[in-house]
Amino acid sequence: MGSHPHSMPMPVTAAGREGLEALLRVPRRSVVALDFDGTLADIVPDPDQARAHPGAVAALSALAPKVASVAVITGRPAGVAVRYGGFAGAAGLEHLVVLGHYGAERWDAVTGIVHAPAEHPGVAAVRAELPGFLDSIGAWRGTWIEEKGRALAVHTRRASDPDAAFAALREPLAELAARHGLMVEPGRAVLELRPPGMDKGVALTEYLAETGAEAVLYAGDDLGDLAAYAAVEKLRTDGMPGLLIASGSAEVPELASRADLVLNGPSEVVAFLSALAEAIRD
Repeated sequence: MGSHPHSMPMPVTAAGREGLEALLRVPRRSVVALDFDGTLADIVPDPDQARAHPGAVAALSALAPKVASVAVITGRPAGVAVRYGGFAGAAGLEHLVVLGHYGAERWDAVTGIVHAPAEHPGVAAVRAELPGFLDSIGAWRGTWIEEKGRALAVHTRRASDPDAAFAALREPLAELAARHGLMVEPGRAVLELRPPGMDKGVALTEYLAETGAEAVLYAGDDLGDLAAYAAVEKLRTDGMPGLLIASGSAEVPELASRADLVLNGPSEVVAFLSALAEAIRD
């Protein structure tokens, strides 16, 4: 087992310390799972401008060969996360998997292919209806629609009062989504309309079962990550050690309060992953 380098912050909970110790003890049977936006990439006003933190690929390339797998679990389409992350063809990332659309899509570095099921018909219906719908409820100004392929997101970050716009939209969008068999996933100044049944918890649990993992690290920053947190908490009660990291504490206190370790955004997450790679002795 590797020693803890001084540069690695320690989890504040007993369960988290146990999770970290397990990762260091059985790295080749451990999965490191990470959200993308806000965890590996800084949050930016325009999601199309999001890119992985400059040190992310190097940190993941150092870590991935030493663990069972690194999985990026994101609400984005898998191909977009791969592109914005700079993950394709990176040396050392042969074991990387990107689970996109909350696990509905999957990209494996080893093949470079995205596997995806057919689109939910409700997404096409909402896509056609959404612009007129926002117009009719007077929510057009300052909000904008992001096309996510298997989902649609309405952003309020550019509105004059993002929180008020978010609150005003929540109910009407939930009704629109329900009418077409979709659900609404709230995030940081964004409401995403997507098919039910897949969430980061389901994706993570299935992936851990597939890999036969014996320990897990999960890092996230938003409400959509709560499902993965719940999955790790359940696995811990079943005897699998796990470490929960929150990237940034201010915007989503629900996540920070349940984390074993709170890091200040992608730069600290990347530094932690680098330190973890260093602490694992081959």
